[in-house]
Amino acid sequence: MGRITQGDLAPLNERLEASTPAEIIGWAADLFGPRLAILSAMQKAGTVVCHMAHAAGLKVDVLFVDTGVHFQETYDTRDRVAQEYGLNVVSLAPEETMAEQTSRLGVLYLSKDGQEQCCDLRKSQPLQRVKGRYDAFLASLRRGDGEKRAKVPILAVDPAMNLLRVNALANLSAADLEAYVREQQVIVNPLHSQGYTTVGCNRCTTPVLPDEPKRAGRWRHLGPWAMYCGINPTDLSGGTSQAISLPDELIDRLLNRNVDFAI
Repeated sequence: MGRITQGDLAPLNERLEASTPAEIIGWAADLFGPRLAILSAMQKAGTVVCHMAHAAGLKVDVLFVDTGVHFQETYDTRDRVAQEYGLNVVSLAPEETMAEQTSRLGVLYLSKDGQEQCCDLRKSQPLQRVKGRYDAFLASLRRGDGEKRAKVPILAVDPAMNLLRVNALANLSAADLEAYVREQQVIVNPLHSQGYTTVGCNRCTTPVLPDEPKRAGRWRHLGPWAMYCGINPTDLSGGTSQAISLPDELIDRLLNRNVDFAI
């Protein structure tokens, strides 16, 4: 096994800037094979990635973290993606139901610290249980989402999961995203047409007004101190500062070391 840092990825990230999302997804599929999975919360950008994988004929797992308190529309979107795109959607659930957790710990999401603990229990820990099964996640973060995601790299190390995040849509504009959805008739979570610019758990997500920031509906009751759940390393300060370990042969191919391998 070898070690790779975010800095090691800088030249490759620069080269990938000229690639389309479909080209990045195809490159990742060729490189990582069955150890590549899509991570999707069944929001619009996530279903776009699923559609692109389907259009490319890929048979990859789609990981959906089922917190147990999603909106029914989100579950319906998940089921449609599995059925219509022929992708293997794997739902990852917390150890406790929300009722069991609340009975033991109280209503966590009423405070900032509690929200972080709740997101850890219901999002991060379920995902952690598949650690070691994959070398890369296809994700859907876009720079157009703003805030901490305004400079998200196409490739980012994820020390917590010890894998590479491939943000295939990083440089896709909102207009191009909407055009793809429209032209390809992508499955879209119906909550997006009901004022929800982003979609999370039903306890902590509300619609937003036209003049509000895109993420204003997430943890609105906690004010500006809560914006992210922590499942994405690039949302966290220092979240990509550590190295990850991957097979030496994979790192050689990734960084084009001693092999004739090109994007």
